[in-house]
Amino acid sequence: MKTGIGVAAVIGYLLVILAANFATSHYGMAPVGFGLVATAGTYLAGISFVLRDSVQDTLGRWVVVAAIVAGCALSFALSAPAIAVASAAAFLLGEGIDLLIYTPLRKRGYVRAALASNIVGSFVDSIVFLAIAGFPIWSSLPGQMIGKLVITAIVVGLVGAGRAVFRNPVRA
Repeated sequence: MKTGIGVAAVIGYLLVILAANFATSHYGMAPVGFGLVATAGTYLAGISFVLRDSVQDTLGRWVVVAAIVAGCALSFALSAPAIAVASAAAFLLGEGIDLLIYTPLRKRGYVRAALASNIVGSFVDSIVFLAIAGFPIWSSLPGQMIGKLVITAIVVGLVGAGRAVFRNPVRA
């Protein structure tokens, strides 16, 4: 079962990267509320960090590294060149930092590790992506972070709840 979840997480991770790049390439900036804007792929990018953590938990760090490289390659194959370069650099750095933070914290619990690593990874990912893709960094960064962190909190909460249910199933 763990391997099946891991494979699904890898596929989801790669699809989310492609969908985020597609959205940003075709729609550019989008409102996130409170008068803030972010790239259209922001919400999807927020999901990628949680999927990356799930891949690591189920299939290991080397599969994560391979998935990050595959995601970068797919970005180049299917996205506008500026978005592909920005996405590849942002994912390599952001996801790499997420990996470095998540790994040691994971021993202390999933939620703590996922939230801490996703916050830092999202910040690095956003700065690098915005700078390379040519979007305005300081006017877009607040929206990027709010969009990614709201999605991260929701998805981490759902994953944490699902893990608790599978660990302690209710018996009738």
